[in-house]
Amino acid sequence: MAFRSGFVSIVGRPNAGKSTLLNALVGEKIAIVTEKPQTTRTRIQGMVNVKAQKGRSAGQIVFIDTPGVHKPDSRLNRKMMQEIHAALESRDIVLLLVDASDRFGPADQFVIDLVQKSGGTAFLLLNKIDKLQKDKLLPVIEHYSKLHDFKEIIPISAIKQDGLDTLVDKIMRTLPEGPRYFPQDQITDLPERFIAAEIIREKILLKTGKELPYATAVVVERFEALPKLTRIAAAIFCERDGQKAILIGKGGQKLKELGTSARLELEALLGTKVFLELFVKVKKDWRESAAFVDELDWRRQLEALAKPEPTEELIRPKKG
Repeated sequence: MAFRSGFVSIVGRPNAGKSTLLNALVGEKIAIVTEKPQTTRTRIQGMVNVKAQKGRSAGQIVFIDTPGVHKPDSRLNRKMMQEIHAALESRDIVLLLVDASDRFGPADQFVIDLVQKSGGTAFLLLNKIDKLQKDKLLPVIEHYSKLHDFKEIIPISAIKQDGLDTLVDKIMRTLPEGPRYFPQDQITDLPERFIAAEIIREKILLKTGKELPYATAVVVERFEALPKLTRIAAAIFCERDGQKAILIGKGGQKLKELGTSARLELEALLGTKVFLELFVKVKKDWRESAAFVDELDWRRQLEALAKPEPTEELIRPKKG
């Protein structure tokens, strides 16, 4: 049988479980997960290599996790919605993930409208069925089946990994014949420095109050990988001096707590000792700065790192 491959975008409302699903499918944590909305801010790709089975080809699925669909009321939020639209345009299948245990509302209809406008093949994934009484599932399926012509409607529990084998099987039978886009041992296209920044941001989301996490961003300013030690220096940006004080904490205790938690997870991920330095910087209203929001994109950061720095020879003024 011919090899099959393609790109599969995961979309849905905040807290539908998109990042949990991606991590479960890939088998490794590549997307941070918290209960707070807008945890995911950019597209994250995860690769799954599928072996051939009776009646099914081998292949590679490139899953694309996206930010939760929300009201774009700031530069940052508009950038996040651009990430969603980009994922809807460049895919073979769209997986619309919904919280089956939650009541249907206008926000759910808005996401369905986005999927309809994008066209193409769409699966509906009814997530969190572990929280739903069995007799409630059929009415939910009937309701959604009237709203859009989904190719498949699959009940799953991402956190318990129920229904995921069925999902992968249905995807593989739908994807076209194609090449292997990424090496077999690669599970994501994210650079380690971006994953480090995300892990630090996850700790902020988990260990601070409701308002502060949305006003923070993390940029890794130095990432030095040695055989037995990885040196990381990261800046935590916030918008107010009061927020900076909260992040640092009394006597620096909160920053130390954040750093220790992030360092331990990074050591497990990277397989080396980690020397982690955290700095807190105030950048007023950064969420409304188009230039700064663009700089947070890890693709832009890689481009900047790849550019050769000017040498003294290049910037020295000519004599005479």
